[in-house]
Amino acid sequence: MAGNDWVNSYLEAILDVEPGFGGGAKSSLLLRERGRFSPTRYFVEEVITGFDETDLYRSWVRAAATRSPQERNTRLENMCWRIWNLARKKKQIESEESQRTARRRLERERGRREAIADMSEDLSEGEKGDVVSDISSHSDAKKSRIPRISSTDIIETLASQLSEKKFYIVLISIHGLIRGENMELGRDSDTGGQVKYVVELARALGMMPGVYRVDLLTRQILAPDVHWSYGEPIEMLTPGKSDSMMHEAGESSGAYIVRIPFGPKDKYVAKELLWPHIQEFVDGALSHITHMSKVLGEQIGGGQPVWPVAIHGHYADAGNSAALLSGALNVPMLFTGHSLGRDKLEQLLKQGRQSREEIYATYKIMRRIEAEELCLDSSEIVITSTRQEIEEQWRLYDGFDPMLERKLRARIKRGKSCHGRFMPRMVVIPPGMEFGHIASHDADGDGEAEGNEDNPSPDPPIWFEIMRFFSNPRKPMILALARPDPKKNITTLVKAFGECRPLRELANLTLVMGNRECIDEMPSTNASVLISILKLIDKYDLYGQVAYPKHHKQSEVPDIYRLAAKTKGVFINPAFIEPFGLTLIEASAHGLPIVATKNGGPVDIHRVLDNGLLVDPHDQKAIADALLKLVADKQLWTKCRQNGLKNIHLFSWPEHCKTYLSRIASCRPRHPQWQFQQDDAGLDSPSDSLRDIQDLSLNLKLSLDGEKNEESGSMESESTAENVKRMANAVLAASKRIINSSHKTVLNEKVDPTGNSKFPALRRRKHIFVICVDCGATADLSDVIHNILEAAKKDGLSGPVGFILSTALTISEVHLLLISGGMSATEFDAFICNNGSDIYYPSSTLDEAVMSSELPYVVDLDYVNHIEYRWGGEGLRKTLIGWAASVVSRKGENEEQMVIENEERSTNHCFAFEVKDPTLVPSVKDLRKMMRIQGLRCHVIYSQNCSKLHVIPVLASRSQALRYLYIRWGTELSNMVVFVGESGDTDYDGLIGGANKTVILTGLGDSKQRHPYANKGYAIEDVVAFDSPNIVRTVGDSRSDDILSALVQLGICKL
Repeated sequence: MAGNDWVNSYLEAILDVEPGFGGGAKSSLLLRERGRFSPTRYFVEEVITGFDETDLYRSWVRAAATRSPQERNTRLENMCWRIWNLARKKKQIESEESQRTARRRLERERGRREAIADMSEDLSEGEKGDVVSDISSHSDAKKSRIPRISSTDIIETLASQLSEKKFYIVLISIHGLIRGENMELGRDSDTGGQVKYVVELARALGMMPGVYRVDLLTRQILAPDVHWSYGEPIEMLTPGKSDSMMHEAGESSGAYIVRIPFGPKDKYVAKELLWPHIQEFVDGALSHITHMSKVLGEQIGGGQPVWPVAIHGHYADAGNSAALLSGALNVPMLFTGHSLGRDKLEQLLKQGRQSREEIYATYKIMRRIEAEELCLDSSEIVITSTRQEIEEQWRLYDGFDPMLERKLRARIKRGKSCHGRFMPRMVVIPPGMEFGHIASHDADGDGEAEGNEDNPSPDPPIWFEIMRFFSNPRKPMILALARPDPKKNITTLVKAFGECRPLRELANLTLVMGNRECIDEMPSTNASVLISILKLIDKYDLYGQVAYPKHHKQSEVPDIYRLAAKTKGVFINPAFIEPFGLTLIEASAHGLPIVATKNGGPVDIHRVLDNGLLVDPHDQKAIADALLKLVADKQLWTKCRQNGLKNIHLFSWPEHCKTYLSRIASCRPRHPQWQFQQDDAGLDSPSDSLRDIQDLSLNLKLSLDGEKNEESGSMESESTAENVKRMANAVLAASKRIINSSHKTVLNEKVDPTGNSKFPALRRRKHIFVICVDCGATADLSDVIHNILEAAKKDGLSGPVGFILSTALTISEVHLLLISGGMSATEFDAFICNNGSDIYYPSSTLDEAVMSSELPYVVDLDYVNHIEYRWGGEGLRKTLIGWAASVVSRKGENEEQMVIENEERSTNHCFAFEVKDPTLVPSVKDLRKMMRIQGLRCHVIYSQNCSKLHVIPVLASRSQALRYLYIRWGTELSNMVVFVGESGDTDYDGLIGGANKTVILTGLGDSKQRHPYANKGYAIEDVVAFDSPNIVRTVGDSRSDDILSALVQLGICKL
């Protein structure tokens, strides 16, 4: 580096700009004090590793290889400027992130204080000791840190009780390539450990007593670049070799992979591109589950549907789907994150390679985080692999606060009210493993007594592929099995091995780093890591001591473990952080002692197995010392081997499933229940409907004394604004009595308990038109309805057409809208009101309703019960009123409240507020965050140009109401046509997409409303696939002819 003193000056400047950069302040100080500061070492080991900049590394290699001093100086100067800019950028990002973290901490503390304001009772001493780790049912004792529940006896008792059950369980994992045999693990970033986990979990659950059927729902892929097996609709998972779990089989029993078609056809896409197609998957999965529930009902349910006992989502995309399915079916939901968006966002920001906006666009990270927050809103249980996941990752989320969770759980134990607040229960259940294929080990053996000496079996082919690298293959093998990814820290392992001469003399090193054909064809990051490893092998002259095979099959992985154990070797996982460490379990099951990172899940594994050593992954010397200690000390090696084999059963799939099923059994059972069953008898005539039976007109007027005006037709044209106002008040008064009635009676109509009710006629419709257009003025909405009704009357539609009005209006406002527009209630089959918190049907006793001055509608009480889950009720209302009082406009010394509760429009499941100034209220994202921090689960929706705010149950929405109607009345979602404007209320995105058809009416919608998706943190394109053939736009001004043309384009009618 002679003649390049200016390089050192630049590097010194970098150290001064960011003292903690790279190896930290201590590292930088040591570099200076020792007087042997090496620019090359600093570049490669500190700067480049810290940023994971592969192109920077390549630039350094090219610069170092340049012979011309002038060109080398130019290259080095350019690179130093790049590093300096990276350092400044990293410092700026860290500063912004620290400020954001501080604000989040203050918001969390303020929210927690507000949440416990109504819960002033002090905790007892025993409850104070109930720390966050107890969330996973762990005690604080050092030993037996991973018991499944409080005792083995209780587990066995629960398993005995469940053996009489016949559970139907649904698992969901929608990305990657999933099949039961010959899994292509490592083919891409989406097909990894999660795929193996969910397949083995489904197979193991299917073999457990008490479980009749398990469905693993995933995506059907018919792409030419993947195997045809991924396009098979159903694949049965063959049972494993553990006969102890087998139980009596039935016609449809067992475990199955069910592939639901959704997303781009004939194309395999990354998980980040599947977000806009979630609604389509949910509708397809809902159809399958409904059909299967009926089939199982005929087989084991005595004719009654057998609904899933739980729906379990894996990863954020499947969790989002599970939340919607759980809400539609009203069954318990479980969630496993596998990896979490907020944690990934923090890691990416720390790297400093991308700005926050670039991360959002590349990884759809905010869409993912909102899906994970929704999972916290909906889940009964969140399953994690380690306590670290709870304590360091889940606590980053608005919807989970360990301290508040502890407070709420303590109040539940004491029988105290939680004032509408809820927290999901965090449970640690480590992943299981199938040990049936592993040869039995003698715990006292030496690792070589395998097989039959008289008839020795031939060595597996993979053994030759590995041993051909070694000059002395009999030495103990240090085995690492990981992708060539910077996070896996393989380069530090190679350095530790290369710089420790005693270790090199005693052992060989085997690196199984996936499969590759050519380094040039590998992803740039992986290729860079592999090149670094190859150069380190050359640097330390490790030829004949390090193996790095190019290919291996998944089925050969057990043979690799066996080879390492046969040579009395050691397995190492040196990753910077390991969420769990399934390879450590696999290695331990084959009798290998372990050396593992002290960051993450390996801590829990080591606590149970006690079969190795934990190390700091950044400490190269500590890694070498730990490996040398295990390899050199045969007594220690034998002890670790024995401990691992003795305790490994705690990580078996049977143990995992016992805990899993006991947790499910502890959930309060929920499934679709109807107070009155609709009798299919009498539904023979396709034209037999309320409109056909009750050929009545609802063109009525209410006089001031409440008597019925018997004149037919629409309202008289000479009606003044005062008369309209009087009528509205009369209608509102009547509807208020109905909506807030606390009696468990059906409105305006006594339903025949024998099931001979004449409503609704939804299941007899060939097509159902759902009008979801959000307009600022009711007159505009009336015109839209007339245009759609007129289009439906034209020739070309086959079969009867039903109509549903879905709106933010109350039922009284809907009634007034129909009267003013000259329409009859019986022209509609259902009304979804208050943004989905209420469903009404037109009553068949119109005369009685009019004479009693009550509204002629029947409320669906089954839906009321359906959406009750986690509804905060009065506790939520008090919190909202307190928040509304804080939103004020200040003009001098005067203050005016900008958000006012509207008691007249509020119902038991919809709290309504008037917004005077939309610019002063928080966005949907911020308001939901405020509620989540306090443990309140709800949907917040701005409507009518942000002039109104509705807060409704988390299971309620206009899109979920349509799915409820499908479950309740059998209305096929694919036969629905949803009409929306170009924009709408803040629940607009949920109305577009799915199995139904969508017509976007050009020029209509709340155009003045603040764009709702900017307020959610992600674009509408991350929610809706506008290029779907099921979504069309009208041409022109959306008159009846334009609507008809759109229907023709969708194939609904023919001209």
